[in-house]
Amino acid sequence: MLSVCICIISFAGEPISPIPKTVEYNKQKALLGKKLFYDTLLSQDNTVSCAVCHNLSNGGADSRKVSLGADRRLGNIQAPTVYNSRYNFTQFWNGRAADLKEQAKGPLENPNEHAMNPQLIEKRLDASKSYRKLFRKVYHTKKIRFNEVIDAIAEFEKALITPNAKFDRYLRGEVALTPTEKEGYILFKQYGCITCHNGINIGGNSFQKMGTFFSYDANTTYPDRAVLLKNKKYHNVFKVPTLRNIALTAPYFHDGSAKTLLAAVEKMSYHDARNIIAFLKTLTGDKPKIVGQ
Repeated sequence: MLSVCICIISFAGEPISPIPKTVEYNKQKALLGKKLFYDTLLSQDNTVSCAVCHNLSNGGADSRKVSLGADRRLGNIQAPTVYNSRYNFTQFWNGRAADLKEQAKGPLENPNEHAMNPQLIEKRLDASKSYRKLFRKVYHTKKIRFNEVIDAIAEFEKALITPNAKFDRYLRGEVALTPTEKEGYILFKQYGCITCHNGINIGGNSFQKMGTFFSYDANTTYPDRAVLLKNKKYHNVFKVPTLRNIALTAPYFHDGSAKTLLAAVEKMSYHDARNIIAFLKTLTGDKPKIVGQ
């Protein structure tokens, strides 16, 4: 079976539910995680931070097809948005991380990304008087441990929600959609887009095979579920991406092959792209408050 889903939670009878206006998280940990998220100290050549590939001013994603890591090494898949990732049922395109903490660890140790190891990260941070002070305040420890580093980054990522999108406000009965936006949402459901893009994150809760709805090169070699599970049956199977803030996160798909939202919608639906795009633009939410703190 090539599709794995979690149940759809309805809101006011709809298969999409709004993001809460606020969520609980440890603010001290999150602010420390924010500092780490932006710090190039966590890369081998001191040029790459988490924010380089997950631009929080650009929808939490990367505007390049693949990201550049330490020593300008190229990644092998398009960097997904970090916004609202707390609502994904698993992390990364192939689902290899069970939670945000495991996800935060991955890029730090990936030779094509940060190219670091836990010992070197601990050594560099321990050499910083300001970091020693911060970790002692938050974790009550004299020596910085790698587990605390990824714990803090994950806590920051938990805070990266984008509430109050127009569509969320519509679901709560606070605003009305324009006729074009409303028609786009109706078409989104009629054409079956809602089958994969549903729930609180409007995606991020199932795996699907690329090429189910349009022709796709079966010979591609991206890190898909087949690589993870060592089973060819899952070739070109990836996690369905969230559609939240989709207007801000070009290029699209795991391979970055669609440069514009119009190109992505036309590839997936073939019909009424203008109306569907109008609906998709209602999914852009507020920038997380912690980003501006």
